[in-house]
Formats: sequence, structure tokens, C-alpha cells
Amino acid sequence: MKILMLGDVVGKSGKNAIKKNLSKIINENKINFKIINGENSSDDGRGITKLDAEDFFEQGVDVITSGNHIWDKKETTDFINKEKRLLRPANFPDGTPGNGYGIFSIKNNNFKIGVINLMGNVYMRKTEDVFDAAKKIKEKFVLKKNVDFILVDFHGEITSEKMAIGHFFDGVTTCVVGTHTHVPTADTRILEKGTAYQTDIGMCGDYNSVIGMNKENSLKKFLKDSNATTHFPAEKEATISGIIIEADHKTGLATKVLRIIRGGSLNI
Repeated sequence: MKILMLGDVVGKSGKNAIKKNLSKIINENKINFKIINGENSSDDGRGITKLDAEDFFEQGVDVITSGNHIWDKKETTDFINKEKRLLRPANFPDGTPGNGYGIFSIKNNNFKIGVINLMGNVYMRKTEDVFDAAKKIKEKFVLKKNVDFILVDFHGEITSEKMAIGHFFDGVTTCVVGTHTHVPTADTRILEKGTAYQTDIGMCGDYNSVIGMNKENSLKKFLKDSNATTHFPAEKEATISGIIIEADHKTGLATKVLRIIRGGSLNI
């Protein structure tokens, strides 16, 4: 089993990169299951529209995860209950629209894939304790009992919290990847008990920027320039950033993990 997980898709540049490169990456690496984080994929970099989600699915994406920007577009609250392939963090309060996890299948085989979306508590919008939520979800999904593979997108700000959740899930999930900071880390590895891990898989966006936003305008904001405007995405060629996990269908654990960085200014 080969799984592709791509970091936050940012604005038009990120969407264009997905449209241009995704099918090539899938075919070249014989990918079976594809996940992207889509919470910054709207043209203005804030939230995800129904049209954007539909375009991603049409291009071959199986599941879209998200984070703190999931509600930046009002329309999302309407379609997220109907579109089960779009997830929001599972540790949002009870009664929140949508789902924070789900079980999905792959065409032409019988594998069941659990996908879990969580959001950190430190320096993030207030929500329920992520480790309390993780404990409950851990009991729902059990490798080789009710699911064949379990994939975790942890949307968080700080490294220590991401590493802790990685060790918490080590040996009981196929992978744990971090999203949100928009910069890929160089700690891609398989943890001691068999779970693939990377603190942050970066973004699919223009890296000639400030975490995907126009750099000139971002500098104006830091310099308290009165001419600064609301943040908006950089729009030069984007880099595709993410991770490919190869997993054993007998155990559901990772056997190989590889960072993928393609195109744009980060492709060195």
C-alpha cells in the first residue's frame, strides 16, 4: 500500500501545482490513496470552497483534511455534512458540523482506511483537549480489526506537541504527519513501533513568500506600514510538498517513508 499525504494547499498557486503535478506523482509512485490538507486552498488563502473541494476530488484526491481555517468560508458549514471526504479536526466541540475522522475504501480492493484529523491546543484556537480526543479515537480504530490502515493529520503549531502525538500513536497507526506551519521539516522517519512520522509536511504553495502569503505585503505588516493590506497568497510557481508512505498490508504499519518536494523555489 502506498499513501500520499500533501501539506496545506495555498491559494491559486497551490491549486495550479496540484492540477499540474498530482496525476504524475500518483502514476510515477503507484500511489493507492491520496490525502491533501485543503484549508488554505481558496483563492484568498483562507478556507476551502465547495468548488475547490470538488476539483480536488475530480483530480484524484481521496480525502481532504483541514484545521483552524476550515470555517473561513461560510459555505463550508453547509456542504461539509454532506461531503464525508472533507474532514475538520475531531477535537472540535460536540455539535460542530462535519466529521473529524472516517473510514474510506480504495477502488478495486477491500482495504479500509481510517483517516483522523486532529488540531493542537498550544497557540491555536481554543478547542477540546487533543489528547483526550486522541484517546477516544484510539479505541475506535484498531489496525487489522476494523481498519487496515490509519492515517493521522495533526494540525498544530509547536514541534513538541506534534512529536508527543506521534509517540502516542506509534505502533497503532500507519502514520502521523504534522500540518499548519507551511514549512517541511527534515525529520521524516519511521518511529520505533512502526508509525511513519514527520513533524510538518510543509505546504503546496509559493515558497517565495511568508508561509505562502505575499512577502512584500507581509513585510509591510511587520514594519507597521500603513499601506499594508489583508494577507493574500503569493502567486508564483508553487512547490508540491508532502510525504509518501509505503505500508505493510498485513500489519498496517509503515515499511518505508519518503519526503516529496517538487517544483517551485524549494525544489533544490
